Amino acid sequence: MTHPDLAPIRVTLLGTGTPQPDIERFGSATLIQAAGLNLLFDAGRGASLRLTQAGCPLGALHAVFFTHFHSDHTAGFADVYTSGYIPAPFGKRRKPLRIFGPEGIEEFAEGMQMAFRGDVRERAIQSLPVEATRLVPSRISEGVVFDEHGVRVTAFGTYHHDFAPTYGFRIDHAGFSVVLSGDTAADPRVGDAARDCDLLVHEVAAIHPSMQDDAFFRDVVMKGHTSPEEAAAIFSGARPRLAVFTHIVQIPGGAMGPSVQSILDRTALGYDGTVIPGQDLMTLDIGESGVHVSSALAEQAHA
Repeated sequence: MTHPDLAPIRVTLLGTGTPQPDIERFGSATLIQAAGLNLLFDAGRGASLRLTQAGCPLGALHAVFFTHFHSDHTAGFADVYTSGYIPAPFGKRRKPLRIFGPEGIEEFAEGMQMAFRGDVRERAIQSLPVEATRLVPSRISEGVVFDEHGVRVTAFGTYHHDFAPTYGFRIDHAGFSVVLSGDTAADPRVGDAARDCDLLVHEVAAIHPSMQDDAFFRDVVMKGHTSPEEAAAIFSGARPRLAVFTHIVQIPGGAMGPSVQSILDRTALGYDGTVIPGQDLMTLDIGESGVHVSSALAEQAHA
């Protein structure tokens, strides 16, 4: 069996939550490590803290990829960016940070650098490399957007809302593959990208029966997300070795929302493969023996 530390691809779910503030589930963020590269996909609330817990220095990121610009996918980036160039062990970035995203990524980079000009100016006395404070944006479209050291990242379109393009990503390395759906309604393009992949990390949303007639949740929220039944259909077509739910939306009725178990149960009615709920700091090591799953938070709690 392949030792997890030697697996060709390691995936760490840094944040599996939603815009709802939740100390157990931080904002959307996923770290993928392969061929010595540290690639961050989305950077929601608390991404810098989870990266640190995962043992990845903020200054060690090689690139950041954004599926879209909703705040629960971007709010943590400011800390990832600015703390990454501080010349301390958790930072020490010495090169510009490359960021990839949909139309608007140039504006995002410019605004971020503008917001922290004062920080850069005041830290100049710390022998701060000016290059380390730069962001280099690249606008993505469908197709290969990154191909280095044998690691290829391919973007594919998804539907999350009407007013701007959104993307998912497929990452390939050494014959293994990971697909990240990003936020999306049920979209056949996700299934096409994920066909026979090793790991499919997919969002999911469930609404309490008492809220089915609420116009906002029914016509706005659920329109841009994937129900458990819809996820089951995508999984059945793609047949990944393992499917993992992230960005788990649980729309409550009263005080309680649909449980994670009920979401899994609904999915199982239409899909006979393995599906597990993601947790923050869950690691998934992909190799010849399959996908090895471990939970850093659970291990820390029992240490």
